[in-house]
Amino acid sequence: MTYDVDAIRKDFPILSRTVNGKPLVYLDNGASAQKPRVVIDAISDFYANEYANVHRGLHTLSGIATDKYEAVRETIRAFLNAKAEEEIIFTTGSTMGFNLIAYGWAMENLKEGDEILLSVMEHHANIVPWHFLRERMGVKLRWVDVALDGSLDPRTVINAIGPDTKLIALTHLSNVLGTVVDIAPIAAEARKRGIATAIDGSQAAVHMPVDVQALGCDFYCITGHKLYGPSASGAVYIRADRQAEMRPFMGGGDMIRTVAKDEITYNDPPHKFEAGTPGIAQMIGLGVALDYMTALGMENIAAHEAQLAAYAQDRLTGLNWLNVQGHAPGKAAIFSFTMEGAGHAHDISTVLDQKGVAVRAGHHCCQPLMVHFDVPATARASFGLYNTTDEVDALIDALETCHRLFA
Repeated sequence: MTYDVDAIRKDFPILSRTVNGKPLVYLDNGASAQKPRVVIDAISDFYANEYANVHRGLHTLSGIATDKYEAVRETIRAFLNAKAEEEIIFTTGSTMGFNLIAYGWAMENLKEGDEILLSVMEHHANIVPWHFLRERMGVKLRWVDVALDGSLDPRTVINAIGPDTKLIALTHLSNVLGTVVDIAPIAAEARKRGIATAIDGSQAAVHMPVDVQALGCDFYCITGHKLYGPSASGAVYIRADRQAEMRPFMGGGDMIRTVAKDEITYNDPPHKFEAGTPGIAQMIGLGVALDYMTALGMENIAAHEAQLAAYAQDRLTGLNWLNVQGHAPGKAAIFSFTMEGAGHAHDISTVLDQKGVAVRAGHHCCQPLMVHFDVPATARASFGLYNTTDEVDALIDALETCHRLFA
């Protein structure tokens, strides 16, 4: 199919608005992507015409809500090419996904002195839960550095595996550098050694096709608000054999079969790991968002964004007063940078906002990576399926204005 970005942009109402008198150029997709009309309408229609709680209700509305909600599990299974729907656990996003892995699997299977292997470019969602285990159980965190260009060779990770390594937790695509990590050979080696692999797919699932069976990982987290879906939606893929090693993370409704004064029996997966009234509308909205992306074609989205990335890379590197962090081959359309003369990344972001260009500024929940590159913070322009080369030009124009101000 022809990828018609102008037609796609019309699907996103917010892209037609202005900011500070300028057309909005939204380049903060790495934090949260905008929502197409079909997602907005699906959520609104559900609340207006179909809302009820899911499961157990025998009335008509509950049946409709349950069917729509549970259908999303198959949507996510197909999106990630998991083997079975039961391997898809609904979450509020990747942060909850990693906490589920930490409390449900790691606390049951690791002990004092065991080691978790991480890269320095992990998001805090894939760091802080492991620090909890370090503080509370005495597990050790071992860190792998990225190369100067921001790349991470799989062999570097494999060579860092030690006799006490029990879990490898890595990002599939860096939210700061755009670096794509070749997960499959790492997961294959880990499997040979009986080591679990937990992968942060928060960014990768947005920008390229993902096949968890081909990757060979044990856990894979995605977050809905980056996938053009609602906030507080997401999922974690957990291989069936790893589920068998887990205990529930949260207790409450839906995750039980029976509750008595002196005993409890748990539900079967996936509901065993999903306690309480869920974000029903959020998950329905996520399902619609994934259907929207699938209809466009993940290969088509990836090809469009690759063209954007190449064009943006060329234009940004032409600014000799701009320091772009990370030039790994095949990187996604995510660019973090500092500017000579600018006091802080926040200053860059503020000036760009006056030109209608929305970028993020700060450490991007990746403080170990900031330390590795010896910068306190960066500004980040992150592109999505609806962005254009004209918006790259608008970014460059805004950066040049910013440079003139600070120079």
